[in-house]
Amino acid sequence: MSYITSIGKYVGMMREVFSKPERFKVYYTRTIAEINSIGINSAGIVAILSVFMGAVIALQTASNMDSPLLPKYTIGYITRSSTILEFSPTIISLILAGKVGSNIASEIGTMKVTEQIDALEIMGVNSLSFLVLPKIIAAVFFFPFLIIFSMGLSILGGYYSVTSAGLASHEEFVFGLRAFFKSSDIVYALVKTCVFAFIIVSVSSYFGYYTKGGALDVGTSSTQAVVWSSIVILMANFVLTQLILM
Repeated sequence: MSYITSIGKYVGMMREVFSKPERFKVYYTRTIAEINSIGINSAGIVAILSVFMGAVIALQTASNMDSPLLPKYTIGYITRSSTILEFSPTIISLILAGKVGSNIASEIGTMKVTEQIDALEIMGVNSLSFLVLPKIIAAVFFFPFLIIFSMGLSILGGYYSVTSAGLASHEEFVFGLRAFFKSSDIVYALVKTCVFAFIIVSVSSYFGYYTKGGALDVGTSSTQAVVWSSIVILMANFVLTQLILM
């Protein structure tokens, strides 16, 4: 019963979030600020994770190619496919759920327990729309750029790891990158990314907005936001894969 109540509260919250904004100029300014906070400030950790993730994928693929029947370009092919289809959109989104989701939940939760949200409501401001909508727009707009950035760095990491180790030549790896490429794979990855971005912001905002108590409860809400965002992302990943690729 509690899960049904929580889903009902979540749906009601999202209805308020997408109500008509009072002043579009204010929302535009807040959206630009959120793009910087949510997106640009996450570029560093995305870059570091992507480079090493691609390097590990390529090295593991090369180390497991025991059969002489497998051509060397398979390393580039598997690195590209794994990165685009799963690792960049899903793994990076899970990492962002931890970084961005916890930040959103703690920010809104702190405003809730310090009665700043009540002050907004007293002034006649739709607090949910004012606080959450710019974050959703910023995440859904900018996360795909982060994931494309991640894909490029991951492939570069894989390229330099195997070529520097002498496990494949430049020509073999690049041929594998180009082999059997489908542009629909990029579309699939970016659709998943947009859905994951919405999940991260909306679920984290839900736990932050309905925080009750004090500072310790804000920490609890932040933890719950990360856990539930990750669970819902994995569930959505399964559903989207069934719908788009099957």
